[in-house]
Amino acid sequence: MLDRVGIVAAAQTKYEATKLDKHLSQLVLEVSDKVAEEAGVSLVKDVDAVVSNSQDHWDGRTISSCPIPEVTGAHLKDESKVADDGAYAVMYGAMKILSGHHKLVLIVSHCCESMTDVSMIENCSVDHIFHREIGLDYTVCGAMQARRYMDKYKVTREQFARVVVKNKANALSNPYAQEAARLTVAEVMKSKMLAEPITELDRKPVSDGACAVLLASEDLAKKICKNPVWIKGMSNCYDVHYPGDRDLANCDALIKATKEAYKMAGIHDPLKEIDLVELSEYFSYQELLWTEGLGLCGRGEGGKLIESGATGMKGDIPVNASGGLLSGVPVTVAGTSRVAEATWQLQGKGGKRQVDGAKIAVAHGTGGLCGQMHCVLVLEKGGK
Repeated sequence: MLDRVGIVAAAQTKYEATKLDKHLSQLVLEVSDKVAEEAGVSLVKDVDAVVSNSQDHWDGRTISSCPIPEVTGAHLKDESKVADDGAYAVMYGAMKILSGHHKLVLIVSHCCESMTDVSMIENCSVDHIFHREIGLDYTVCGAMQARRYMDKYKVTREQFARVVVKNKANALSNPYAQEAARLTVAEVMKSKMLAEPITELDRKPVSDGACAVLLASEDLAKKICKNPVWIKGMSNCYDVHYPGDRDLANCDALIKATKEAYKMAGIHDPLKEIDLVELSEYFSYQELLWTEGLGLCGRGEGGKLIESGATGMKGDIPVNASGGLLSGVPVTVAGTSRVAEATWQLQGKGGKRQVDGAKIAVAHGTGGLCGQMHCVLVLEKGGK
């Protein structure tokens, strides 16, 4: 990059099974106010562009960003919406700064999954002629991907369950987490079967909440933040639309996005150069598959990686020290929350979930059936 973009502040609500006692704009105001206060700036006077991040289907209204400008200071400013995973919103905000047209950009993600039926909304994302009529949703398609992954690479349900055990335990140290627990592999495998091999505990819960991050140009970031986190590299990639047109046991779109992000960041040996990863795992098996795509192990070795303990809190490369999506984070907000959690780790604000000596982190977002698209951001600990 010719210039650097700094993350100067981040904020999240606590994630809960329902927040219907609050209007969406109240959730957005909560996190917008927090980042402005942390950075010592005014939403109205200082922020010169706002990227809102929401989806019409989830919010139940056309142009779901309509209630947001008045609580983000976006009135009569450059305001745009990313109707996709929040990691894309962060990437878009960074591009606004790199364009030279903006100095301070607010990114705000929100979603209340409890307002509707999750399966129905997910079904709307599939092809309306061939797939929608047979009732496909992310869980059904995820089960097909998990089974293909198991058959091709001999990963096991026990290895999937280890992800749940790890992430739910990590969530015990995260005050923003919705669900935290000490579980056993047996308890995960015995939970209600949703679509074989995915059980209820293998899938992230329905969740409501919001997250915001504040981005600044390099010169401004150094002025308003004593320890900004720099975006070293970023990239994204979309795979084909129809899940049947790709091998679901692989994650080629993630591999391509990762290679470009690492190249931009100057990462050559991720296991040695990256200190932690916050990735988006809607299902337990995805953490294993995405670690392969992020170059933390070879293809088909995600199960062996978690069994080795490398991705645990005391391992060589902790994955989802926050508890991940399995602890409860809404769709859309997912990627933004990964950026927020990684930022706090690099700023030494991880609290009881802090990874010692963290200097380089990866934040990952995904969307679409079976990880159709991926966004990867490499973040670096900074200072003045």
